[in-house]
Amino acid sequence: MKRHKNVRARLNHALVAGVGAAIVAAVIGATTHPGGQADAQAALPASAQISDVAESVVESVVNVSTTQITDGGPFVVDPFFTDPSSPSYGAPDPRKSQSLGSGVIVTEDGKILTNAHVVQNAAEIRVTLHDGSDQEAKLIGIDPRSDLAVLRLVGTVGKLKPLRFADSSKLRLGEVVLAVGNPFGVGQAVTMGIVSATGRGAVGIVDYEDFIQTDAAINPGNSGGALVNLRGELVGINTAILSRTGGYQGIGFAIPTAMARPIMDMLIKDGKMSRGWLGVTLAPLDAKAATRLGVARGVLVAEVGDRTPAARAGLVAGDVITAVDGVEVREVGKLRNAVAIKGAGKAATFEVSRDGKQRTVKVTLAALPEAAPRRVRVR
Repeated sequence: MKRHKNVRARLNHALVAGVGAAIVAAVIGATTHPGGQADAQAALPASAQISDVAESVVESVVNVSTTQITDGGPFVVDPFFTDPSSPSYGAPDPRKSQSLGSGVIVTEDGKILTNAHVVQNAAEIRVTLHDGSDQEAKLIGIDPRSDLAVLRLVGTVGKLKPLRFADSSKLRLGEVVLAVGNPFGVGQAVTMGIVSATGRGAVGIVDYEDFIQTDAAINPGNSGGALVNLRGELVGINTAILSRTGGYQGIGFAIPTAMARPIMDMLIKDGKMSRGWLGVTLAPLDAKAATRLGVARGVLVAEVGDRTPAARAGLVAGDVITAVDGVEVREVGKLRNAVAIKGAGKAATFEVSRDGKQRTVKVTLAALPEAAPRRVRVR
């Protein structure tokens, strides 16, 4: 539950049923990554009709079903039908629960990108392809902090069509996008909308947020599916909706490919996400602090931890970070995401304003200390 503009609203992970949403945007350059991961090769022409786009992406969207083993609780044993002398007498009865979500084929050898909440704690994962065939899948990497996971089909993999990745940072406000999925289990459907906003953070869904917001109808059953532009290229992974009813009300969120792709690559390579850590406490730069420090924009370093990468590199409290690796930063969330996605052990270059003077600080990032990821109740 979340209060948003004084209205009682629910953040709903799109979990209930279905084949996921397929939505795409543009990437420049045609490269193929290990395993046959596709970029923007042979993207649809700008003159393509919406039906052409829909038909080109549905083969890359799959249905992900999971079986989970849960404790039945303390009141599931019937003493009239259970032997009290049994070692299991009085123990909770394990029960199977099933959930349905979506996924996007990202490599020719059967790797699938989906949401972490679709497959977390799954005892068994099955994937249904567009042609109706059903295959077992294994989890090869999961990152609850961003709500992303990567699966791999088990056994013989036929001819698959991975979705092309687009550069989500090039998305424009008002750009038309499509969502393809199986909302509420009614069957595969295509919805259309626009990009309502980009860079949505502090929504309260997961720890690391930089969402694309869209009014394309996204409903329970679309989690882990894809958001596409009119060139048939992947721009985001659909994750959640903001709603008072549990159904579509015009505000949906997708993880942009700019965030999803490096996390996916690391999960494929290492099986886990190792985020970069600077070791500072950050604060927004308000107008009063900006005037006092003589800098127009940036993120304020409120505190530097002892024996942290930031301390070793010479950052001090009162510094204002204005850019990371040449990219301007104005928001705490954006800076935090940039450091995290860089990865542990990697070097990052910070442009810093101190005492009204600009300086460059190079930092070798450490690994982010483990902490429990934020969890949102599914309603």
